[in-house]
Amino acid sequence: MPAPKKIGPRSLVVTSATLLSLSVTAPAALAAPAPSTSPAATPPAHMSTVGGDRLGQPGTQVDLAPGVPVLPKDLTARSWIVTDAESGEVLAAHNAHWRLPPASTLKMLFADTLLPRFPKDERHKVAPSDLAGMGAGSSVVGIKEGHTYSVHDLWLGVFLRSGNDAVHTLAAMNHGVPQTVKDMQDHADELQALDTHVVSPDGYDEPGQLSSAYDLTLFARSGLQKKDFRDYCSTVSARFESGEIRNTNRLLSGDIDVPVYQGIAGVKNGNTTNAGATFTGVAERNGRVLLVTVMHPDKREHNEVYKETAKLFDWGFQAAGKVRPVGELVPPKSALPSPGAGTSAGQSTGGDGSGAKPVAGATADSGSGIGTAAAITGGVLVLLAGAAFLINRRWPLPDLMRRRSRP
Repeated sequence: MPAPKKIGPRSLVVTSATLLSLSVTAPAALAAPAPSTSPAATPPAHMSTVGGDRLGQPGTQVDLAPGVPVLPKDLTARSWIVTDAESGEVLAAHNAHWRLPPASTLKMLFADTLLPRFPKDERHKVAPSDLAGMGAGSSVVGIKEGHTYSVHDLWLGVFLRSGNDAVHTLAAMNHGVPQTVKDMQDHADELQALDTHVVSPDGYDEPGQLSSAYDLTLFARSGLQKKDFRDYCSTVSARFESGEIRNTNRLLSGDIDVPVYQGIAGVKNGNTTNAGATFTGVAERNGRVLLVTVMHPDKREHNEVYKETAKLFDWGFQAAGKVRPVGELVPPKSALPSPGAGTSAGQSTGGDGSGAKPVAGATADSGSGIGTAAAITGGVLVLLAGAAFLINRRWPLPDLMRRRSRP
C-alpha cells in the first residue's frame, strides 16, 4: 500500500493541524557515517536488571499462556521491546538492556532535554561555529550559515529530517556541544536510563556512544509527556524555508513497501553504520497505547526496521491484556516518593494504600512507569489534560481522559 497523497500531522495534541503536501526538497536524512568497526553480534551474558530480572537475561523474554498469540517468527533485530505506554508493563523483550549504538533515536533524549529551554518563536542566526564538528555524511535538513531560523523550524529539522545540522545549531544555543552532552547524560541518569552513554548530541557513531532498547523507550515515554515533543514527532510534513520536508519515519509517512501504520503517532528513527537501523514508535488501537523499540535488524531488506516494528505492534495489540508482563519501565528519580513520605525507599504505595512490589532487580529507587496522558481516535492522538507521572497508579488517571474525533 503506497503512502497516501496527502496526510496531515498525526498529533498527540488537538491543534489546528493543516493538511500539508508530502513533497520533499531537503537533502536525504539518513546518510550513514564512514564505516568503522561494528559492535559484537552476541549479547553479553549479564545485562542491567533495571525494570526486572528477566530484562537482564539474553534472548527473548515473554510469558506465552493460553490465548496469547505467539511472537512473529521472522524477527532479526538484535534487540527489541514491546511496552504498554500507560501502565509501563513490558509485554515482551529481546535483549532489552543490550548496550548498542543508538543512531538518531538518541535525538529523543536530545529533544526531551532541550525542548523546554527555548521558546518556539525565538530566532537564531547561524554562525559557522554552530555547524562545526558534524560527522562526515551526517543527515542534514539544510541549515545555512548566516541564515536566521526560529526554534520551531530547527525542531522540525530535528524530528522530520533527523538533521544533525539542526541539532548542532540548537546545541550551540545551549552553550555548545560539550554542555549539551553533559545535560543529556544528566537527564538520562535522572530517567534511570543507565545503559546510555552520550558522546554526541545527534546520535552519530562515536566510540562509547551506547544506549539500549529499554532506555530509548524511556526517552520516548518521557518526551511524550511534553506537548511540543508530541507535536513534532507526529508531524508528517511541514514547510522549511522555501520548500517542504517530510518525516522519515516510514510508519508515519508511508513508503512504497511500508504502509502507514494504523494509529501511529511517532516517535523517531535512525540509521548509521554501527547502529544499523533503529526505531522507536508509539501507536494506539482500541484505547491501548503501545511503545515498540527495535534496534539493528540483521536482515538487510529495505525498511526492515519498520516491518519488524509493525509486526511487534500487531502482536502487542493482540497480546495486551492477556500476556503476563516480564518487567516494567521505571519512573524518573524525581517522580519517586521520598523515604520520609510514608513509604520505604524503592517501594511505592498503590492507589488503595497497599504497598506495591518494587521493581525486581533494580536499585532502591525503582518503581513502575510513567502514565502516558494520551489517547487516539481516528489515528490522531489527543492531548489528555492533567498529564503526570504515575507510579504504580499511585494517583488516579485524569478524569479528563477523553477522546475527540478530528474535525
